Amino acid sequence: MHFGWAKDLTIICLLIYLAKLGLLRFCFEVHIGHVGHEIRTCTGEKSGFRSATHIWRKGSVQDVVFFPKCYHLYDRAVKPRVGHDEKHDIPRIPAILELCIQAGVDLEKYPTKRRTKPVYNIEGRIVDFESVKEMNEVKTGLSTRSSDNFVKSDFGIELEGTSKSSFLRKLSNTLDQQYEVDTEVRQLSIQTLDSWLEMVSGAKKIMEKYMVQTCGYCPEVQVGPKGHKVRMCRASKHQSRNGLHAWQEAMIDDLVGPNYVWHVRDLEAPPLDNKLKRYYGKVPAVVELCVQAGAPIPDQYRSMMRLDVVCPDSDEVDLVA
Repeated sequence: MHFGWAKDLTIICLLIYLAKLGLLRFCFEVHIGHVGHEIRTCTGEKSGFRSATHIWRKGSVQDVVFFPKCYHLYDRAVKPRVGHDEKHDIPRIPAILELCIQAGVDLEKYPTKRRTKPVYNIEGRIVDFESVKEMNEVKTGLSTRSSDNFVKSDFGIELEGTSKSSFLRKLSNTLDQQYEVDTEVRQLSIQTLDSWLEMVSGAKKIMEKYMVQTCGYCPEVQVGPKGHKVRMCRASKHQSRNGLHAWQEAMIDDLVGPNYVWHVRDLEAPPLDNKLKRYYGKVPAVVELCVQAGAPIPDQYRSMMRLDVVCPDSDEVDLVA
């Protein structure tokens, strides 16, 4: 499952480029469609002067799905917490990847301690009866490079170190060689959606055994029995906590940011109307992107899309009870 998220990113890039569906507003809301919606929910800068109307621009893959990063733990039993002074020595990798590593996936780039004997807690101290390597050897085995360098697409395109224009040129050339665009977009969307659902369901099962922590004030996450001690929280009242995070048990949405968007039933219809917003549903942006590209609607998201609700016309709103 640990390679699924990297493959999803590549295919989502293809879908956004092919279908031209990703649109992002001036603040943080995302909309999937040829034109942005007219629902007045903007909370960005000077939104009051625009009556909360959004200002849209072209979006990217980072706007569709978000994989938060966390610190990599070499030994989750003996040293489950990263101190503030170690924040530059320990690499940060996507939390979904760290979860898979702690669950048993071995990656040479990110080594971790595997044990065949239990670890005992005697009077508050962790006692390990296996031979423990020196910390100097551990640090030399850890790489501080960003995990973005780890990801390469299945199409031979590096996702880092390329400008937007050069990336699109390489993407276009690759598509011309490997795909017939008109016939393959639907297959790409189905493959992406299946991979996404498999990754989310697998992550939920792993999280039942391996703990994931999240801050109650900001989006920071940490995979492991305890949260780290790095003072990097900038959320509400962080001064009273000296920048420390307020850790609590994480949910799947904290590990894989779904970024919910309004569901568009008909791409050829006028933009979503602010007066009819109570009749619209919301789904994760990845699901909406794949559905608009031709993938069948998953059963678990039908109720969220509110497909059973008949949306009236704009001139019929006052007649609806």
